[in-house]
Amino acid sequence: MLFVWPKELKQLGLLGMNSRNINYIARHNPRHLYPIVDNKLLTKKAAIDAGIRVPELLGVIESNHELSKLPQLLAPLTQFVIKPTRGSGGKGILVISGREFDFFLKTNGSKILQSDIRRHVNNILSGLYSLGGKPDKAMIEAMIQYDDIFNEYTYEGVPDLRVIVYKGFPIMAMLRCATHSSDGRANLHQGAIGVGIDILTGKSQYAVQHGRPVTEHPDTGKSFKDLSIPYWQEILRLTAGCHEMTGLGYIGCDIVIDKEQGPMILELNARPGLAIQLACGLGLEKRLSFIDRLSTEVMEQDADKRVSFLMSNQFQE
Repeated sequence: MLFVWPKELKQLGLLGMNSRNINYIARHNPRHLYPIVDNKLLTKKAAIDAGIRVPELLGVIESNHELSKLPQLLAPLTQFVIKPTRGSGGKGILVISGREFDFFLKTNGSKILQSDIRRHVNNILSGLYSLGGKPDKAMIEAMIQYDDIFNEYTYEGVPDLRVIVYKGFPIMAMLRCATHSSDGRANLHQGAIGVGIDILTGKSQYAVQHGRPVTEHPDTGKSFKDLSIPYWQEILRLTAGCHEMTGLGYIGCDIVIDKEQGPMILELNARPGLAIQLACGLGLEKRLSFIDRLSTEVMEQDADKRVSFLMSNQFQE
């Protein structure tokens, strides 16, 4: 294991967990606003009210009594996603990519029955995947048809973008690419790849898997060198607008890009993890300090103007 002196970590500008919790989350995220991001159903409703695109909601199962309506909800669906409204870290998300006779097909090609889906939904309702183990609700969403540009950058799952937004300014981004080892989920702890994205250009600059640098996708062999995210300016404006939508000062915005509808909010996080620093090969501290030094006049601009300011005033690393 490589040893790094505390002084070197400081020079790199790496944000530690204690500093994140005390100086940014506790200071800029009032606890009474947490429900809007901790509950995916509330997030979806708030985004719709704010005119921000989200995946289509196909149905909600709120209690065990409502499990009886699951067959009716699933009958017309070929592709869909089931997730807990209060889940975290990608836990409890079930993605169905097709049907074959009585079987539902997962993205890795395995087959399950409707009884398996019912059992999964029952686990969600019981709070197996929720924050604090509290009883939960199950959402059924339309499956994202990701942009063709990502075909060789992901495997068995939909890639998503994580963007850190501080005081309404997008300051760091990574693309999370699903792999076979992550079971098609874009979750770094489960083996997905984090590709650091240049916040000003939308182009790749670094990539890691299990905390170690990689240069290509392990399942497709595609190099990350030439990866460039489409709709980049729109994505920055979309994430910047989440500040007004939630009232939170330090958030993680998860974005997916649908081939027909473009960028949309997948979910928001009031306690975004720090692995994005590894994916980008950069620390957050210097960028957070840059935003803290901005004038009140700049801070009070709308989302479009904040993004324009950011693009014309590059971070000094």
